[in-house]
Amino acid sequence: MKQRRLISFDWALKRLLRSKANFEILEGFLSELLREDVRIVEILESESNKETRNDKFNRVDLKIKNTRDEMIIVELQYEREWDYLQRLLFSTAKAITEHMTEGKPYASVIKVITISILYFDLGRGKDYVYVGNTSFRGLHTREELALDEGQKALFQRPSVAAIFPEHYLIKVRNFDDVARDTLDEWIYFLKNSDIRDDFTARGLKKAKEQLDVLQLPETERRAYERYQEELRDQASFVLSTYGAGKWEGRQEGEQIGEAKILIRQLQRRFGTVPDWAREKMAKAEPSFLEEWSLRFVDAQSLDDVFSDKV
Repeated sequence: MKQRRLISFDWALKRLLRSKANFEILEGFLSELLREDVRIVEILESESNKETRNDKFNRVDLKIKNTRDEMIIVELQYEREWDYLQRLLFSTAKAITEHMTEGKPYASVIKVITISILYFDLGRGKDYVYVGNTSFRGLHTREELALDEGQKALFQRPSVAAIFPEHYLIKVRNFDDVARDTLDEWIYFLKNSDIRDDFTARGLKKAKEQLDVLQLPETERRAYERYQEELRDQASFVLSTYGAGKWEGRQEGEQIGEAKILIRQLQRRFGTVPDWAREKMAKAEPSFLEEWSLRFVDAQSLDDVFSDKV
């Protein structure tokens, strides 16, 4: 039996999952990822959530407050950003300061958890879920710094790492489509916009019911189809641009290599190569470099190599 076509998770975040009636879906995803029962108190919007033209298609983010007053930032990212980790650091710091009440002690700083669902390759690594947190180890003893009982009571945290922000990176493209556990079932959905009949992860049953494309009003369905088409167009653009850039880079690299070889040949035969000759080679087309390399064999001077006369 053919599976029903479902709305992609990013569109659901934009349009549907911010509604309290659908919190169960998002709570299911967070509970499976964080390995604990998560209940959402409210969805918080901020300046960082306001869409720009670029963000409209490539980025979705929202802030969630759970029952323990922890801030959870969920972000989906389509477009490659080389400085994504630095931007993640900035948004984390911004979330902390935005929700720090003036005059409150530092002990009241909120706990922030970030979840990045990435549809591009970020760094090297074969896994599809990475977790990052902060801990301190002795330089000499290698022991991990722990909280004393008074600090645990004051901070309401069991460890130093539990105080600092926690980061989850889900590299969707690395997932091999084999659902080994309930978290994998969610990642399968994130990657394929599909929920199999045998999946049992929390929130997926309701997601399958609520995120059916056919249930969308006609205007909403058309908007969703335009959105999907835009994503496909952007993916094609990135692929073609990357391919062209890779080819141009290869050509440029070969050209630089040929110029370096020619410089070494000229140095061995004529001694020091003057700046004017180096600049000429640096700006030259590959055909000129090839011609000069052939002239080098019979040339008696640098002028003979670089002469404009054929």
